[in-house]
Amino acid sequence: MDILKIKGGKPLEGKVKAAGAKNAVTKLLVASLLSDKRCVFYNVPDIAEVEVTVELCREIGSEVQWDRASGVLEIVTKHLKTSYVPQRFSGSNRIPILMIGALLGRTDEDIIVPTAGGCKIGKRPVNFHITALEKLGASIEFREMRKEGAYFARAHEGMKGAIITLPFPSVGATENTILASVRAKGTTIIKNAAIEPEIVDLILFLQKLGVTIGMDVDRTIRIQQTNQFQEVEHVVITDRIEAASLGLAGISTKGRVLVEGAQHAHMITFLNRLREVNAGFEVKKEGIEFFYKGPLKGGIHIETDVHPGFMTDWQQPFVVLLSQAQGASVIHETVYENRFGYTETLRLMGADIEAFTQCLGGKECRFSSQNFQHSIVIKGPTPLQAKDIVIPDLRAGFAYVLAALLAPDQSNISGVQYLDRGYEKIVEKLSSLGADIVREKTSDSVLKPLVKALAGTKQ
Repeated sequence: MDILKIKGGKPLEGKVKAAGAKNAVTKLLVASLLSDKRCVFYNVPDIAEVEVTVELCREIGSEVQWDRASGVLEIVTKHLKTSYVPQRFSGSNRIPILMIGALLGRTDEDIIVPTAGGCKIGKRPVNFHITALEKLGASIEFREMRKEGAYFARAHEGMKGAIITLPFPSVGATENTILASVRAKGTTIIKNAAIEPEIVDLILFLQKLGVTIGMDVDRTIRIQQTNQFQEVEHVVITDRIEAASLGLAGISTKGRVLVEGAQHAHMITFLNRLREVNAGFEVKKEGIEFFYKGPLKGGIHIETDVHPGFMTDWQQPFVVLLSQAQGASVIHETVYENRFGYTETLRLMGADIEAFTQCLGGKECRFSSQNFQHSIVIKGPTPLQAKDIVIPDLRAGFAYVLAALLAPDQSNISGVQYLDRGYEKIVEKLSSLGADIVREKTSDSVLKPLVKALAGTKQ
C-alpha cells in the first residue's frame, strides 16, 4: 500500500491543468454501450474510476483502446458477449447500476449487475432508479448472491416511453432514466431531473450519437426513441471538483495557482462563495487563477444543493479554507446525510468544528429531525498540526491533503487508493506547484499499526 508524506507551510505557486471530469467520462463510457458505433473520447483522466469502468465495459464485450498519456480513449461495442456483470465488481463504484439503463434496450437477455458501491458518505439508495426504470417497462428485482446481492433486470416486451417525475433530482437516477429512454418506444419525459454540467455533457454526447434529446428550463428532459446511431468524437468536460480543489490549495496556502481548463460557467456558485470570504480569483482565457489577496473573512453560510447550488463535493476542502478564516461560518449539508464524518480528523489537527443534527440553514432539508449530524459550524482562524491520517473516502481525502499542506510538520496519509479514484497524478500536480509531497510504498508491517491505531477514530 502507498502512503503520502506531506510537509506543509509552503505557498503553492504556478499553473496546473485540471483533468477531465470523473463524473462525466464514466457515464459517457456506459452511454456508448447503447450503440454498436465507434466513440472516441478526449480529455480522459488517468484515474482508477475510469480504469474500473473500462474493465466493466470490456467484460460485456466492448473493445477499448486507451492512450493514457494523451487522454484519448476509443470504445466500440459491436456485440454484447454477456449481460452479466460479475460479482467481483460489487462495490467497486456506482457505475454497475447504470449498466441496467444502457443495456435494457440492447438485449432481450436478463441483465444482472452487482450492488452499487462508491464512497461511504450516505445511503445513496437506488430506489429512484428502479422506480423510474419500472415505469419504462422494466422488471427489476434484488436477489442475494453469495456474500453480495445483485439486481436482475429485464424488459422482454421492450421499453415504452413514459412521463417520469423523480422525487429528488438525483444525478444517478436521471442518468439511468435517460439511458433507458433512448431505445424506449415513443417519447419519455423526465421531470425534476438533475441538470448538473455532467448531465448536460451526457445529453450533448447522446445528441451526437443520433438521439433526439432536449432539456427545458424547468428541469424537464425529453427523449425520443432512437434506433439509428452514428460514430462520435467527444471532448470530456473539465472536472469542476478537481479545479475547485486545486484553486483552494492555492488560496489556503497563501499562494497563487492558475488552474488551466477550469470552466467559469460550471463554477459560478463556488466563485461567489470565494468572493464572500475575500479570496481572490480571476477568469482568464486558459482557465481560472486563484490567489490569496489578504486575510480571509468567515461569517458566511453555505447550504449544499443540487446544481446550480453549491456542490456537496466542494464543501470538504472549503471547510479547510474556512478554518483559516476570521469568524464563525456554517455549512448545512442537504445532499448526503453522512458527509461530515471527516471533520473529526480535522478537529484532531486543530480545526474548531462543531457538528449539529439540526438544519442550520434557511430551509429544512429531508434530513430534518432524523438525528443525522448534517450541519457544522467552523470557527477560525486556527493553526493546523501535522498528523498521521487514514483517508475514509475520496473527497475527505483531498481535504486531508489540503490540511496537511497547511501544517508545518510532516503528515503521513494512508488510504491513498481513494484519492486515485478521482484525482489524476495529484502528487505530480501539487509538486509542480511547490508542495513538499512524496508518495511511497509502505509495507504492511508499518501501515497496519497506523490503521489499527486510528480504527477507533470516527471518519
